[in-house]
Amino acid sequence: MASKVVKRAYRYRFYPTEEQRDQLARTFGCVRYVYNRALAERSRAWSQEQRRVTHAETDKMLTQWKREQDTVWLTEPSKGPLQATLRNLQGAFDKFWRKQGGYPNFKKKGRSRDSATYFANCFSFRDGQVKLAKQAEALDIRWSRPLPEGAQPSQVTVSRDAAGRYHISILVEEAVTEHEPTGATVGVDVGITSLCTLSTGEKIRNPRYERRDRERLAKAQRRLARTQKGSNNRAKMRVKVAKVYARIADRRRDHLHKLSTRLVRENQVVAIEDLSVRNMVRNHNLARAIADASWAQLRSMIEYKADWRGREVVAIDRFYPSSKTCSACGHIVDILPLSVREWICPCGAVHDRDVNAAKNIQALGLSVLACGDGVRPPRA
Repeated sequence: MASKVVKRAYRYRFYPTEEQRDQLARTFGCVRYVYNRALAERSRAWSQEQRRVTHAETDKMLTQWKREQDTVWLTEPSKGPLQATLRNLQGAFDKFWRKQGGYPNFKKKGRSRDSATYFANCFSFRDGQVKLAKQAEALDIRWSRPLPEGAQPSQVTVSRDAAGRYHISILVEEAVTEHEPTGATVGVDVGITSLCTLSTGEKIRNPRYERRDRERLAKAQRRLARTQKGSNNRAKMRVKVAKVYARIADRRRDHLHKLSTRLVRENQVVAIEDLSVRNMVRNHNLARAIADASWAQLRSMIEYKADWRGREVVAIDRFYPSSKTCSACGHIVDILPLSVREWICPCGAVHDRDVNAAKNIQALGLSVLACGDGVRPPRA
Protein backbone atom coordinates (compact mmCIF):
# COMPACT_ATOMS: atom_id res chain seq x y z
CA MET A 1 0.00 0.00 0.00
CA ALA A 2 1.06 3.57 -0.69
CA SER A 3 2.25 5.67 2.22
CA LYS A 4 2.78 9.37 2.77
CA VAL A 5 4.81 11.39 5.24
CA VAL A 6 2.71 13.61 7.45
CA LYS A 7 3.37 15.82 10.43
CA ARG A 8 1.67 14.31 13.45
CA ALA A 9 1.46 15.48 17.04
CA TYR A 10 1.62 13.01 19.92
CA ARG A 11 0.16 14.36 23.15
CA TYR A 12 1.16 13.13 26.60
CA ARG A 13 0.60 14.20 30.15
CA PHE A 14 3.62 15.09 32.28
CA TYR A 15 4.23 15.98 35.92
CA PRO A 16 6.71 18.84 36.44
CA THR A 17 8.86 19.26 39.52
CA GLU A 18 8.36 22.33 41.69
CA GLU A 19 11.29 24.06 39.97
CA GLN A 20 9.96 23.18 36.50
CA ARG A 21 6.48 24.35 37.48
CA ASP A 22 7.82 27.76 38.53
CA GLN A 23 9.94 28.09 35.41
CA LEU A 24 7.01 27.14 33.16
CA ALA A 25 4.73 29.62 34.97
CA ARG A 26 7.21 32.42 34.22
CA THR A 27 7.46 31.27 30.61
CA PHE A 28 3.68 31.21 30.21
CA GLY A 29 3.49 34.70 31.67
CA CYS A 30 6.13 36.04 29.29
CA VAL A 31 4.43 34.39 26.31
CA ARG A 32 1.12 35.95 27.30
CA TYR A 33 2.70 39.39 27.78
CA VAL A 34 4.50 39.34 24.41
CA TYR A 35 1.36 38.21 22.59
CA ASN A 36 -0.82 40.88 24.20
CA ARG A 37 1.69 43.68 23.75
CA ALA A 38 2.30 42.79 20.11
CA LEU A 39 -1.47 42.64 19.53
CA ALA A 40 -1.88 46.04 21.18
CA GLU A 41 0.87 47.54 18.99
CA ARG A 42 -0.65 46.14 15.82
CA SER A 43 -4.12 47.35 16.80
CA ARG A 44 -2.78 50.82 17.63
CA ALA A 45 -0.90 51.08 14.32
CA TRP A 46 -4.02 50.23 12.37
CA SER A 47 -6.45 52.46 14.31
CA GLN A 48 -4.14 55.51 14.35
CA GLU A 49 -2.11 55.13 11.16
CA GLN A 50 -4.11 52.62 9.06
CA ARG A 51 -0.88 50.64 8.81
CA ARG A 52 -0.39 46.90 9.05
CA VAL A 53 2.49 45.82 11.27
CA THR A 54 4.40 42.86 9.84
CA HIS A 55 5.70 39.84 11.70
CA ALA A 56 9.28 41.02 11.13
CA GLU A 57 8.46 44.32 12.84
CA THR A 58 7.04 42.59 15.91
CA ASP A 59 10.17 40.44 16.05
CA LYS A 60 12.27 43.63 16.21
CA MET A 61 9.93 44.99 18.89
CA LEU A 62 10.57 41.89 20.99
CA THR A 63 14.32 42.52 20.83
CA GLN A 64 13.75 46.09 22.00
CA TRP A 65 11.42 45.03 24.82
CA LYS A 66 14.12 42.73 26.20
CA ARG A 67 16.45 45.73 26.49
CA GLU A 68 13.97 47.93 28.34
CA GLN A 69 14.48 48.25 32.07
CA ASP A 70 10.84 47.50 32.92
CA THR A 71 10.70 44.32 30.86
CA VAL A 72 14.20 42.92 31.21
CA TRP A 73 12.57 39.80 32.72
CA LEU A 74 11.64 38.78 29.17
CA THR A 75 15.20 37.46 28.86
CA GLU A 76 14.57 34.82 31.57
CA PRO A 77 12.71 32.21 29.45
CA SER A 78 13.97 30.62 26.27
CA LYS A 79 13.65 32.81 23.17
CA GLY A 80 11.78 30.06 21.28
CA PRO A 81 8.36 30.35 22.98
CA LEU A 82 8.41 34.16 22.62
CA GLN A 83 9.16 33.96 18.90
CA ALA A 84 6.56 31.21 18.48
CA THR A 85 3.81 33.32 20.06
CA LEU A 86 4.54 36.09 17.53
CA ARG A 87 4.14 33.52 14.74
CA ASN A 88 0.84 32.43 16.27
CA LEU A 89 -0.33 36.04 16.33
CA GLN A 90 0.63 36.44 12.67
CA GLY A 91 -1.33 33.30 11.86
CA ALA A 92 -4.36 34.66 13.71
CA PHE A 93 -4.21 37.87 11.66
CA ASP A 94 -3.81 35.89 8.43
CA LYS A 95 -7.02 33.99 9.22
CA PHE A 96 -8.78 37.24 10.08
CA TRP A 97 -7.74 38.88 6.80
CA ARG A 98 -8.93 35.80 4.86
CA LYS A 99 -12.24 36.02 6.77
CA GLN A 100 -11.68 32.58 8.28
CA GLY A 101 -11.85 33.82 11.86
CA GLY A 102 -12.54 36.79 14.09
CA TYR A 103 -10.17 39.52 15.21
CA PRO A 104 -7.48 38.16 17.58
CA ASN A 105 -8.33 38.42 21.29
CA PHE A 106 -6.08 39.27 24.19
CA LYS A 107 -4.98 36.38 26.40
CA LYS A 108 -6.30 36.46 29.97
CA LYS A 109 -4.38 35.08 32.91
CA GLY A 110 -5.94 32.06 34.57
CA ARG A 111 -9.00 31.98 32.31
CA SER A 112 -7.75 29.78 29.49
CA ARG A 113 -5.10 27.28 28.50
CA ASP A 114 -1.50 28.46 28.82
CA SER A 115 1.00 27.12 26.31
CA ALA A 116 4.54 27.60 25.06
CA THR A 117 6.10 26.19 21.89
CA TYR A 118 9.77 25.19 21.73
CA PHE A 119 11.57 24.80 18.41
CA ALA A 120 14.22 22.15 17.74
CA ASN A 121 17.07 24.35 19.00
CA CYS A 122 15.27 25.00 22.31
CA PHE A 123 14.88 21.43 23.57
CA SER A 124 16.68 18.10 23.44
CA PHE A 125 15.29 14.60 22.84
CA ARG A 126 17.64 11.80 23.84
CA ASP A 127 17.01 8.25 25.03
CA GLY A 128 13.27 8.84 25.16
CA GLN A 129 13.54 11.93 27.36
CA VAL A 130 12.60 15.53 26.62
CA LYS A 131 14.55 18.34 28.24
CA LEU A 132 13.49 21.95 27.69
CA ALA A 133 15.89 24.87 27.39
CA LYS A 134 16.88 26.47 30.69
CA GLN A 135 15.69 23.45 32.68
CA ALA A 136 18.06 21.18 34.59
CA GLU A 137 15.96 17.99 34.48
CA ALA A 138 14.05 16.07 31.83
CA LEU A 139 10.25 16.14 32.00
CA ASP A 140 8.47 13.30 33.78
CA ILE A 141 6.29 12.23 30.85
CA ARG A 142 3.71 9.44 30.96
CA TRP A 143 4.37 7.67 27.66
CA SER A 144 0.86 6.32 27.08
CA ARG A 145 1.84 5.27 23.55
CA PRO A 146 5.24 5.08 21.85
CA LEU A 147 6.54 7.58 19.35
CA PRO A 148 7.25 6.23 15.85
CA GLU A 149 10.55 4.36 15.72
CA GLY A 150 13.41 6.70 14.89
CA ALA A 151 11.23 9.80 15.17
CA GLN A 152 13.00 13.13 15.67
CA PRO A 153 10.67 15.83 17.05
CA SER A 154 10.77 19.13 15.17
CA GLN A 155 9.01 21.07 17.94
CA VAL A 156 7.20 20.51 21.23
CA THR A 157 4.40 22.47 22.87
CA VAL A 158 3.90 22.34 26.63
CA SER A 159 0.58 23.46 28.05
CA ARG A 160 -1.31 23.84 31.30
CA ASP A 161 -5.10 23.74 31.19
CA ALA A 162 -7.57 25.39 33.55
CA ALA A 163 -7.71 22.19 35.60
CA GLY A 164 -3.99 22.48 36.36
CA ARG A 165 -2.95 19.53 34.18
CA TYR A 166 0.28 19.69 32.16
CA HIS A 167 0.55 18.19 28.68
CA ILE A 168 3.25 18.05 26.05
CA SER A 169 2.53 17.79 22.34
CA ILE A 170 5.44 16.37 20.33
CA LEU A 171 5.43 17.07 16.58
CA VAL A 172 7.12 14.44 14.42
CA GLU A 173 7.16 13.36 10.79
CA GLU A 174 5.63 9.94 10.30
CA ALA A 175 4.98 7.68 7.32
CA VAL A 176 1.26 6.85 7.29
CA THR A 177 0.05 3.90 5.20
CA GLU A 178 -3.15 4.36 3.21
CA HIS A 179 -6.05 1.98 3.83
CA GLU A 180 -6.92 -0.74 1.35
CA PRO A 181 -9.31 0.65 -1.29
CA THR A 182 -12.94 -0.26 -0.71
CA GLY A 183 -16.08 0.32 -2.73
CA ALA A 184 -18.11 1.32 0.32
CA THR A 185 -19.52 4.85 0.56
CA VAL A 186 -21.55 6.43 3.33
CA GLY A 187 -23.64 9.53 3.95
CA VAL A 188 -23.55 11.01 7.44
CA ASP A 189 -26.41 13.06 8.88
CA VAL A 190 -25.51 14.58 12.25
CA GLY A 191 -28.09 15.22 14.92
CA ILE A 192 -28.75 15.58 18.63
CA THR A 193 -30.84 12.55 19.57
CA SER A 194 -28.44 10.42 17.55
CA LEU A 195 -24.96 11.88 17.15
CA CYS A 196 -25.04 10.77 13.54
CA THR A 197 -27.17 8.60 11.29
CA LEU A 198 -25.55 6.65 8.47
CA SER A 199 -27.03 5.97 5.04
CA THR A 200 -26.85 2.27 5.93
CA GLY A 201 -29.61 2.87 8.48
CA GLU A 202 -27.33 2.66 11.49
CA LYS A 203 -27.74 5.30 14.18
CA ILE A 204 -24.79 6.23 16.41
CA ARG A 205 -26.07 7.24 19.82
CA ASN A 206 -25.15 10.60 21.25
CA PRO A 207 -23.41 10.04 24.62
CA ARG A 208 -24.30 13.58 25.76
CA TYR A 209 -21.40 13.76 28.17
CA GLU A 210 -22.21 17.31 29.25
CA ARG A 211 -25.77 16.37 30.20
CA ARG A 212 -24.59 13.28 32.09
CA ASP A 213 -22.24 15.40 34.21
CA ARG A 214 -24.57 18.41 34.44
CA GLU A 215 -25.51 17.74 38.07
CA ARG A 216 -21.89 17.47 39.12
CA LEU A 217 -21.04 20.61 37.15
CA ALA A 218 -23.94 22.58 38.63
CA LYS A 219 -22.93 21.60 42.16
CA ALA A 220 -19.35 22.74 41.58
CA GLN A 221 -20.51 26.01 40.03
CA ARG A 222 -22.85 26.74 42.95
CA ARG A 223 -20.00 26.23 45.39
CA LEU A 224 -17.82 28.50 43.27
CA ALA A 225 -20.50 31.22 43.27
CA ARG A 226 -20.60 31.21 47.09
CA THR A 227 -16.87 31.89 47.47
CA GLN A 228 -15.39 35.34 47.88
CA LYS A 229 -13.72 36.92 44.87
CA GLY A 230 -9.93 36.85 45.12
CA SER A 231 -9.88 34.22 47.89
CA ASN A 232 -7.90 30.98 47.88
CA ASN A 233 -11.13 29.01 48.19
CA ARG A 234 -12.38 30.61 44.99
CA ALA A 235 -9.20 29.63 43.17
CA LYS A 236 -9.57 26.04 44.42
CA MET A 237 -13.21 25.85 43.37
CA ARG A 238 -12.40 27.27 39.95
CA VAL A 239 -9.99 24.36 39.45
CA LYS A 240 -12.69 21.88 40.51
CA VAL A 241 -15.13 23.32 37.98
CA ALA A 242 -12.40 23.14 35.32
CA LYS A 243 -11.80 19.46 36.16
CA VAL A 244 -15.45 18.65 35.49
CA TYR A 245 -15.24 20.41 32.12
CA ALA A 246 -11.97 18.60 31.36
CA ARG A 247 -13.58 15.22 32.11
CA ILE A 248 -16.44 16.04 29.72
CA ALA A 249 -14.10 17.20 26.96
CA ASP A 250 -11.75 14.21 27.30
CA ARG A 251 -14.56 11.67 27.05
CA ARG A 252 -16.16 13.47 24.12
CA ARG A 253 -12.85 13.68 22.26
CA ASP A 254 -12.18 9.96 22.81
CA HIS A 255 -15.62 9.03 21.45
CA LEU A 256 -15.23 11.24 18.37
CA HIS A 257 -11.78 9.81 17.64
CA LYS A 258 -13.11 6.25 17.68
CA LEU A 259 -16.12 7.13 15.51
CA SER A 260 -14.13 9.12 12.92
CA THR A 261 -11.47 6.40 12.69
CA ARG A 262 -14.14 3.79 12.05
CA LEU A 263 -15.89 5.83 9.34
CA VAL A 264 -12.62 6.49 7.51
CA ARG A 265 -11.43 2.89 7.80
CA GLU A 266 -14.65 1.33 6.48
CA ASN A 267 -15.54 3.74 3.65
CA GLN A 268 -13.80 5.03 0.54
CA VAL A 269 -16.08 8.08 0.35
CA VAL A 270 -17.67 9.89 3.30
CA ALA A 271 -20.34 12.48 2.45
CA ILE A 272 -21.21 15.06 5.09
CA GLU A 273 -23.18 18.30 5.36
CA ASP A 274 -21.41 21.65 5.28
CA LEU A 275 -23.14 22.94 8.42
CA SER A 276 -22.69 26.43 9.84
CA VAL A 277 -22.43 25.46 13.51
CA ARG A 278 -21.60 29.05 14.50
CA ASN A 279 -25.02 30.18 13.28
CA MET A 280 -26.86 27.15 14.63
CA VAL A 281 -25.75 27.72 18.23
CA ARG A 282 -27.55 31.06 18.16
CA ASN A 283 -30.69 29.04 18.79
CA HIS A 284 -30.72 29.25 22.59
CA ASN A 285 -32.99 26.23 22.88
CA LEU A 286 -30.51 23.94 21.13
CA ALA A 287 -27.15 25.69 21.67
CA ARG A 288 -26.12 23.59 24.66
CA ALA A 289 -26.98 20.29 22.95
CA ILE A 290 -25.26 21.32 19.70
CA ALA A 291 -22.09 22.35 21.54
CA ASP A 292 -22.10 19.04 23.43
CA ALA A 293 -22.42 17.06 20.18
CA SER A 294 -19.35 18.86 18.74
CA TRP A 295 -20.16 18.33 15.06
CA ALA A 296 -17.35 20.62 13.88
CA GLN A 297 -14.75 18.59 15.78
CA LEU A 298 -16.10 15.36 14.28
CA ARG A 299 -15.89 16.79 10.76
CA SER A 300 -12.33 18.00 11.33
CA MET A 301 -11.25 14.54 12.51
CA ILE A 302 -12.88 12.82 9.54
CA GLU A 303 -11.22 15.21 7.08
CA TYR A 304 -7.63 14.96 8.29
CA LYS A 305 -7.81 11.19 8.84
CA ALA A 306 -9.26 10.71 5.35
CA ASP A 307 -6.42 12.79 3.90
CA TRP A 308 -3.90 10.58 5.68
CA ARG A 309 -5.52 7.31 4.66
CA GLY A 310 -6.34 7.97 1.01
CA ARG A 311 -10.08 8.46 1.42
CA GLU A 312 -12.45 11.09 -0.03
CA VAL A 313 -14.62 13.47 2.00
CA VAL A 314 -17.36 15.42 0.24
CA ALA A 315 -19.20 18.29 1.95
CA ILE A 316 -22.55 19.03 0.33
CA ASP A 317 -24.35 22.37 0.21
CA ARG A 318 -25.77 23.29 3.62
CA PHE A 319 -29.00 24.49 1.98
CA TYR A 320 -29.75 21.14 0.36
CA PRO A 321 -33.15 19.90 1.72
CA SER A 322 -31.85 16.45 2.61
CA SER A 323 -34.61 15.73 5.16
CA LYS A 324 -37.48 16.92 2.97
CA THR A 325 -36.40 15.13 -0.22
CA CYS A 326 -37.63 11.61 -0.85
CA SER A 327 -34.61 9.37 -1.41
CA ALA A 328 -36.77 7.05 -3.56
CA CYS A 329 -38.40 9.41 -6.07
CA GLY A 330 -36.89 12.88 -5.41
CA HIS A 331 -40.15 14.54 -4.33
CA ILE A 332 -39.65 17.50 -1.96
CA VAL A 333 -42.27 18.13 0.72
CA ASP A 334 -43.13 21.75 1.46
CA ILE A 335 -43.04 21.64 5.26
CA LEU A 336 -41.38 19.13 7.58
CA PRO A 337 -41.16 20.32 11.23
CA LEU A 338 -38.38 18.98 13.46
CA SER A 339 -40.98 17.18 15.55
CA VAL A 340 -41.85 14.93 12.60
CA ARG A 341 -39.46 11.98 12.72
CA GLU A 342 -41.20 9.81 10.10
CA TRP A 343 -43.10 10.80 6.98
CA ILE A 344 -44.76 9.17 3.97
CA CYS A 345 -44.00 10.34 0.45
CA PRO A 346 -46.81 10.50 -2.15
CA CYS A 347 -44.94 7.72 -3.97
CA GLY A 348 -45.69 5.46 -0.98
CA ALA A 349 -42.21 5.35 0.52
CA VAL A 350 -42.09 5.53 4.31
CA HIS A 351 -39.07 7.44 5.58
CA ASP A 352 -37.24 7.74 8.84
CA ARG A 353 -36.29 11.42 8.77
CA ASP A 354 -32.60 10.94 9.64
CA VAL A 355 -31.97 7.82 7.56
CA ASN A 356 -33.61 9.46 4.54
CA ALA A 357 -31.42 12.54 4.98
CA ALA A 358 -28.28 10.38 5.20
CA LYS A 359 -29.22 8.56 1.98
CA ASN A 360 -29.73 11.87 0.17
CA ILE A 361 -26.41 13.19 1.49
CA GLN A 362 -24.68 10.07 0.20
CA ALA A 363 -26.30 10.31 -3.25
CA LEU A 364 -25.54 14.01 -3.65
CA GLY A 365 -21.99 13.55 -2.37
CA LEU A 366 -21.31 10.95 -5.05
CA SER A 367 -22.82 13.27 -7.68
CA VAL A 368 -20.59 16.15 -6.60
CA LEU A 369 -17.58 13.83 -6.60
CA ALA A 370 -18.37 12.67 -10.15
CA CYS A 371 -19.44 16.00 -11.67
CA GLY A 372 -17.35 18.52 -9.73
CA ASP A 373 -17.88 21.19 -7.12
CA GLY A 374 -19.95 23.25 -9.55
CA VAL A 375 -22.94 21.02 -8.90
CA ARG A 376 -25.46 22.75 -6.63
CA PRO A 377 -28.64 21.05 -5.39
CA PRO A 378 -32.09 22.65 -5.61
CA ARG A 379 -33.10 24.72 -2.61
CA ALA A 380 -36.46 24.26 -0.91
